[in-house]
Amino acid sequence: MSSLFGALSIATGALGAEQGAMDATTNNVANANTPGYSRLRPVLTESDPVVEGSVTYGEGVTLQKLESLRDPILQLRIEDETQQQGQLNTFVSAMQQAQVQFTSTSSDIASQISNFFSSLNQVSTDPTNLSLRQSVLTVAGNMATVFNNTSDSLSQQQTNLDLSVTQTVQQVNTLTGQIASLNTQISQLQGTGQDASAFEDQRDVAIGQLSSLIDVSTINSDNSLTLTTSNGTALVVGGQSFSLSTQTNASGFQDVYAQGVDVTSKLTSGQLAGLIQVRDQTIPGLLSNLDTLASGLANALNAANAKGFDLNGNPGGNIFVPPSVSGQGYAANMAVLITDPSLIAASSDGSQGSNGNVAVLAAVQNQAVAGGQTPTDYYSNIVASVGNDVANGTAELSSTQLVLNQLQDQLGSISGVSLDEEASNMVQYQRAYDAAANVVTTINDMLFTVINMSTLTT
Repeated sequence: MSSLFGALSIATGALGAEQGAMDATTNNVANANTPGYSRLRPVLTESDPVVEGSVTYGEGVTLQKLESLRDPILQLRIEDETQQQGQLNTFVSAMQQAQVQFTSTSSDIASQISNFFSSLNQVSTDPTNLSLRQSVLTVAGNMATVFNNTSDSLSQQQTNLDLSVTQTVQQVNTLTGQIASLNTQISQLQGTGQDASAFEDQRDVAIGQLSSLIDVSTINSDNSLTLTTSNGTALVVGGQSFSLSTQTNASGFQDVYAQGVDVTSKLTSGQLAGLIQVRDQTIPGLLSNLDTLASGLANALNAANAKGFDLNGNPGGNIFVPPSVSGQGYAANMAVLITDPSLIAASSDGSQGSNGNVAVLAAVQNQAVAGGQTPTDYYSNIVASVGNDVANGTAELSSTQLVLNQLQDQLGSISGVSLDEEASNMVQYQRAYDAAANVVTTINDMLFTVINMSTLTT
């Protein structure tokens, strides 16, 4: 009904609505740099009018709610890309560390192999020279040592990755517990019609952090949220979280278990998958290749030495400790067997001055000793494989980062805070508030006049 009191009600309602809008704007500005914050937008609606006869009286404005601006689809895409980035970043970082072992230096495997055969060529010039013979044994020991060190370094990296698997599982469990707790708070607030946007923002940040660690699928339902891995293993269901655990496998490394089921091989993205990929596939492959090269080279040189005669006129024996039939683990344990330089079988006929068998030993450099390839070629392929893994992983990581940046920019245009826009909104809401306040003041003066009208008349 149109009256001064009705007009006063409309004006005071406008004050409350505009005050709420200014509060939302103030909160947006305060959280402009808060990670994961989704800006609030006041939803102002016209109040239901009052109809009297043929006249409809407006009842002012109502602040219906403060709406948190989100895009669930973009959020899911960001989570997917974050998972890929987590996996690739971990893989590239680990492979760059492994690549250091295969960087060309004066002490790498290729250089030591070359040095060994060069020392053999020196012996051919004077096969009775014990100093030259000792040099062969010294360089052979250096070659065995660099195989040992490279293999040991890769094994140590594998152990460190295994430790990181355990630590990452603990981080996953911490985050899933936080998300379950936030689910409970959000559900309680939404169930009573209250705004839970602040807790939703915190949950989105936690899910983003979780996505970088493990592959996550999000299922939204009324007032709740469920998280599973990509293969359906439950991580969070409403207010309950399901912790992952680790157990030692036959190789001495930690496998990941979910509710008693081994899910190690089913993890496809996130940091955890990257760690497991390098630990269980890439490094074992490199160690196997080193074993193949070391054992093949040792067998070939042992066989070549057995074809000749040493300085004492006796048939040559093994230069290196013979590897097992499989050759497994030989790179880490490769060692020179003989310590007496006179036992190098340089002679082809048993005479001390003969150097005929040196050519047989030196010929191993160009023989197929590992995988149908020469020692140098086989090692070069190992180095190239590591380099390709790093290069391809880096390229994929860069591509994923570009996509992720684009998606984050798109989400920022929706949920992010623009200080210029908020400043404009603040001016708009302030002017509306001032106008409503002026209306309240005017009506208050009018009411004062009406109430005191009889006194003035008397």
